[in-house]
Amino acid sequence: MPEPLRLLAVFPHPDDETLGLGGTLAKYSSEGVETYLVCATRGERGWFDSLGPDPGLDEVGRLREAELRCAAQHLGLREVNFLGYLDGDVDQADPREIIGKIAAQIRRIRPQVVVTFSPDGAYGHPDHIALSQFTNAAVVCAADSSFNPKDGPPHRVSKFYYMADSMDLVKGAIETFGGISMEIDGVIREHKGWQDWEITSRFSTAEHMEKVLAAVRCHRSQLPGYGPLGEMGADKLGWLFGEGTFYRAFSLVNGGRNVETDLFEGLR
Repeated sequence: MPEPLRLLAVFPHPDDETLGLGGTLAKYSSEGVETYLVCATRGERGWFDSLGPDPGLDEVGRLREAELRCAAQHLGLREVNFLGYLDGDVDQADPREIIGKIAAQIRRIRPQVVVTFSPDGAYGHPDHIALSQFTNAAVVCAADSSFNPKDGPPHRVSKFYYMADSMDLVKGAIETFGGISMEIDGVIREHKGWQDWEITSRFSTAEHMEKVLAAVRCHRSQLPGYGPLGEMGADKLGWLFGEGTFYRAFSLVNGGRNVETDLFEGLR
């Protein structure tokens, strides 16, 4: 009997799974693919003044974990696991420790496909950048029988992807809620899109926008930062998030310049 198809997403914060990959997760879950999420933090620093006094890291973390679990149900995720790091401090994590934790999850879940942020973190967020680097290393280490053998037998991932936000998505984000940027070390880092020729894999997720919209609304504590997203209908949300676009960092089963329409191409 063939192994079931499995997709593992590795992200730093609650809501990354919905805003970054929601349509894709809903699509593959609906097709019978087992979808999993590893989340590095509980989003403890994601509090908006408009919500009232900040209840503190522990309470915000509990709230956002519950929001993520709500979103996961709508997106069809089979499992959500937290690594236990603090929001905003992922780049300060001990490399051996966090790489080991991610590699252990890869060995346990045994996904054929792993997805994470691109090396620039989409818009330069240090947590995104750090987790992209750590996930790259974990994919290698999970396949190495000499790395932490107590964490189970090695597992070789077949395909590894970065989310690659298209130029159209970036333009839509600017038009919808003013775009995304943040100041780090005195420098403004902005959301940059990938040109069409850079995108290796793309497909429509528009038919799953009702699920994505429900997941967006689960993240109630984050709605002040989403602008009009929470009030959009599924059709409008599909205009913004109705396409999955990715960069294939490596594949053991396919290649070439033709744009994929399936992250599991070569595996089905």
